[in-house]
Formats: sequence, structure tokens, C-alpha cells
Amino acid sequence: MTTLFFYGTMRHIPLLEIVMNRTGAALEMHEDTLPDHAVMAVAQGPFPMLVEQKGAQASGVVVHGLSTQDVARLNYYEAGFDYDLASATTTNGHDVQVYKPTPGAWTAQGPWDLSQWASKWGRMTEFAAREVMGYFGDVPAQEVLRRFPRIRARAWSNVNAQTSRHGVGTLRGKVDIDQRSRAYSNFFAIDEVRMRHETFDGGMSDWLDRAVFVSSDAAIVLPYDPARDCVLLVEQIRLGPLGRSDPTLWQMEPVAGLIDPGETPQQAAYREAKEESGLDLTILMPAGECYASPGAASDFFYLYVGVCDLSDFDGRIGGAESEGENIRNHVVPFETLLSWAEDQRTANAPLTLLTYWLAHHRANLRAGAGPVVG
Repeated sequence: MTTLFFYGTMRHIPLLEIVMNRTGAALEMHEDTLPDHAVMAVAQGPFPMLVEQKGAQASGVVVHGLSTQDVARLNYYEAGFDYDLASATTTNGHDVQVYKPTPGAWTAQGPWDLSQWASKWGRMTEFAAREVMGYFGDVPAQEVLRRFPRIRARAWSNVNAQTSRHGVGTLRGKVDIDQRSRAYSNFFAIDEVRMRHETFDGGMSDWLDRAVFVSSDAAIVLPYDPARDCVLLVEQIRLGPLGRSDPTLWQMEPVAGLIDPGETPQQAAYREAKEESGLDLTILMPAGECYASPGAASDFFYLYVGVCDLSDFDGRIGGAESEGENIRNHVVPFETLLSWAEDQRTANAPLTLLTYWLAHHRANLRAGAGPVVG
């Protein structure tokens, strides 16, 4: 049996239970401190690190009686963050093992607080840990570390989904999941699911074998200049048409981007407008929330129209080079965009939705009215 000292996120019992696949109530633990150490926030992510600091006391808990399987699961999870076990002695004289980061792996950035972390990041970390531990025994920990930014992004979408506004009048029926396995995971993921669900007559369906494409949430904004009555569209190559053998690989779209963990959809919209097109939006108006294709994909879109000055943006080339983006701006009269939509030439669903939303609200926007989200 092994004794460990936890000073960081593993003091959050729901996370500890996910990682070890057992209940915290069954564990023997008590509070203690580690002398000459401090718990510091990590600049690169929402988790802490242990640093040596003369005279400091790192608060934590000592957990006794951990099995070989417990430690193996903990090692797998912590190795994904580049942490390894080291020996230490607590203030109360317990010889323990404690997870410390590989030297140089992370940058300390001020004191870390468990309650503040749990309030902002606890739920996301629980969702992320379920995905990480789903790879236990199959995927090397270093590969999990490489995938971790996208794991966190998917987990943040899981958090967002708990406060979705849609679903009025729909069945809140029973769903049984017999098996859910990740068939593929990299930038995106694919899950295979065996399930059955409640039917509208109160019975249960047959067992169904299905698959779902798992992405993360996106903010999508159509920039609009009410003074000039024109919009900005971005043009870039897209893989969806490639997968369908469509000869039109470069597509006209609104500004769009994935929502970063910890970021609101509104913050993502402002950021993406600046990154993709160099735009400073003055007003951001919500225009809808929707799944792209709920029968097969988790993609969820937060739609906005953003008021801005488009006097000098036509033809600009932009995008984040670090993400391989090559994007061209097009400033188009709104009447032209509306004619494209009416002629079924806007193949991008969010663009079509935003075109008709703007057609409905355009007069108010040109008069300076309309709902505002800061």
C-alpha cells in the first residue's frame, strides 16, 4: 500500500474519484502540510505546481492505503501533465510520495487557491478527466499530453451544454447508455455509442448502434457596417467540401472560431473578429444558438451580428499563422448577400441564418437600435 500527499486539484474529491475510479468516502485521508514548499498556479494552465520555498508550508491531504491500481491510474493522469512521484516527509512526520513537475515543464505564477480553482475550473476538469482516464491502458500518457488542449476544449463545451437555452416542450425521457467508446481522437473525436431511449408512447426503443462526431463549441459573428449597409465575409479553404468531393473548396463564411476554455462565447467572438479580419467590433448582438447537425455531431454554435466600421477591410489577408489559417476578407453590400441567400448560393448554414436574422433586424440597426451584449 502507498501513502500520497495531495496539494492540488486531487483535493477536489469528485476529480479524485474519477481518476481512481472509486469513491473518496472509502479513502483514509487527513489534512497535513509539506514544509519548505509552496503551491503555485501554473501560467500555462488551470492547475498548480509544487515549488521549494524555504519557510513555506504547502497545505494538502495525506491519503493512506492506496493500491497498486490506484497509483497506476494516478500516475497515468499526472504523467499527462508531466508530473512524477517524489519522496517527501510531511510536517506531522508522514513519509509520503508527492507529484512534482518535471523541471522546466511549467512556469509558476503566483499562489494557487483550491476554492477559486474549483469554482471556475472544477466542472471542466472533471469532464476532461473522464476523457483522459478513458484512454487509460490504451493511449500513452505523453500522447494524452499532446491532445490535452483539445480535451480541455471539449470539456469546456460540456460545461457550456449544462446551461443551454433550447429544448422548450421536448421530451425529457430516459436514455440508457450500454457502451460509449472513443473510436478516434485528435483535433476532433468520434464516439461509438450503443444506446436505447424512451419513446413517445412511454416504452423503450430497441438497442441502437450509433456514432457521434465530437467537436467543441464555436462563436460565429457576421460583421455589419450599418452606415454603409454592408457585411464582411471571410474566404478560406474548408475540409467539409473536400470530404464531399465538392469542387468549391474555398468557402464564403462569417467570422468564426472555437471557444477557448474559460472563455465566454462573446469574448471568443470579439477575439476571432480581431484575429481573422483585424476588426474591432463596437456592438455585439446575439442572433441565436444552435447545433450544426444534431443527428450526428456535437458542434454547437453561438451566433452574433457585430457592428463595426468596414471602410478599409475589403481584400485584406488575415488569419493566425500558428493555426495554418489563410483568410481573405470580402466586404459585400447586404442586398448582394441577401440575393445570394435567396438564390440558394450561401452553402454555409450559419451564414444563411445570420443573413435572414440581419434582414429582419437591419432597419433597427441602421436606426441605432437593437439588443446589445457587452
